[in-house]
Amino acid sequence: MKKLFLAKQATKLTAGQIDRRQFVMSALAAGVVLPSALSMADKAIAATPKKGGLLRQGMAHGATTDSLDPATYENSMMTGIGFAYGNCLTEVGPDGALRPELAESYESSDAKTWVFNLRQGVEFHNGKTLTADDVIASLNHHRGEDSKSAAKGLLAPIVSMKADGANRVVVELDGPNAGFPFIVSDYHLVIMPSVDGAVDAQAGVGTGGYVLDSFEAGVRSTFKRNPNYWKANSAHFDELEMLSLLDTTARQNAIMNGDVDVIDRVDPKTVALLARVPTLSILEAAGTLHYTMPMRVDAAPFDNYDLRMALKYSIKRQELVDKILLGHGQIGNDHPISTANQYHASDLAQREFNPEKAMEHYKKSGHSGTIQLSASDAAFAGAVDAAQLVAASAKEVGIDVEVVREPSDGYWSNVWNKKPWCTCYWGGRPTEDWMYSSAYTADTEWNDTAWRDTPDAKRFNEIVIAARAELDEGKRRSMYFETQQLIHNDGGAIVPMFANHIHALSKNLAHEEQIAGNWELDGNKNTERWWFA
Repeated sequence: MKKLFLAKQATKLTAGQIDRRQFVMSALAAGVVLPSALSMADKAIAATPKKGGLLRQGMAHGATTDSLDPATYENSMMTGIGFAYGNCLTEVGPDGALRPELAESYESSDAKTWVFNLRQGVEFHNGKTLTADDVIASLNHHRGEDSKSAAKGLLAPIVSMKADGANRVVVELDGPNAGFPFIVSDYHLVIMPSVDGAVDAQAGVGTGGYVLDSFEAGVRSTFKRNPNYWKANSAHFDELEMLSLLDTTARQNAIMNGDVDVIDRVDPKTVALLARVPTLSILEAAGTLHYTMPMRVDAAPFDNYDLRMALKYSIKRQELVDKILLGHGQIGNDHPISTANQYHASDLAQREFNPEKAMEHYKKSGHSGTIQLSASDAAFAGAVDAAQLVAASAKEVGIDVEVVREPSDGYWSNVWNKKPWCTCYWGGRPTEDWMYSSAYTADTEWNDTAWRDTPDAKRFNEIVIAARAELDEGKRRSMYFETQQLIHNDGGAIVPMFANHIHALSKNLAHEEQIAGNWELDGNKNTERWWFA
């Protein structure tokens, strides 16, 4: 009872219903000693979001080829920009649970027909009021026959969309999909204002907490707070500045020198150093982030099953976790579903470094000569070192891997999803179907292993479709176990490790105790969730 009473008093204090003195007096009356009462009051006040200030963040992402068109977003800087100026129908909360955003609620009786009830009175930055037509036009932007959007595959199940009045959108799918409300929280699916059924995707106009002021692709973007933001108790900063700092040392120096207030992608090697800086805090979150080395199965020599298996068995995964992540993560098992996902296949045997099996498969492949692995720290901090470790362990087996150092700028447009073997990262997704639809199904542009046409790949695609409609949890779990097994055995993805999100931030920055792990920077929503203390 005492704990509940104090919690209620703390809520009153942060809401301004009582002042600090009244809180302390009530705590003393409840039997709390004075020093503890004062400390509790200070802690409650510090946790109260305050408005104001310029948030400067240095990000390990960005490219000169970036575009404001949400269909093209392919890195976390653009995700952060999109979430700063725009909203989706739904969003993933800090606890990993789905919650409504522009859709005030959503419902379905059969998981095939979904109705999204929109919030009323929401305004775009250009003054237009949000309607069902804007939602339909924004989603259709990714669905055209000639669309190259990474979200095209996610929306492929949609058969039709229609407005039921100004504030209801009815979406008909080609089959039941219990996870569809998660899909529409994807960062590509920012809702934009429409005119005559079309959107201006390059305008950077949305309903978000901040109004885009300037955009320099791969360099810098600035924002001002939206004074008419519909979401209560959010978007606390007056201004934002997002800087692309691809170089790990440059990001580290920027936060140490006070040139920025927060950086993402802290190199595990420098965590201890930054933690010793009196003005900084280290913020770490575990989740679905994983580092990969995708082999394109439509390109030699990776079109050879035995060659792929030889490489998978030639990797020392724990060594990568120990030396690249310095323990800030866990080993992977050549599939993208993490222990944070509901249907993680924990019973799937962990693949280990096995020289005998690696050599057996390598001999069966008939391959000889050098295999090139393209790497850049643009993929993840330590990616080049990780590639060198892979080359070293492969050499023990008798496989010659040559590490090709690629430029950071343009890596995502010139190397990833183009070169036959490269380093990569995936933020992961909250659901199995969403992860598969983003990177593994036959219809997605981001299938970076081009794993589409083998018998196992075809079987995988069949199961993914069937699992969407399966409402029996036991059967669904069995289906997702098989999908992970198929990728693990036949797929082109080498997934050696899952990494924690590591940030360094000024001690002047405050946030809720729990932060999201689905993306870095609190699910890339820190701009509306954090504040200056």
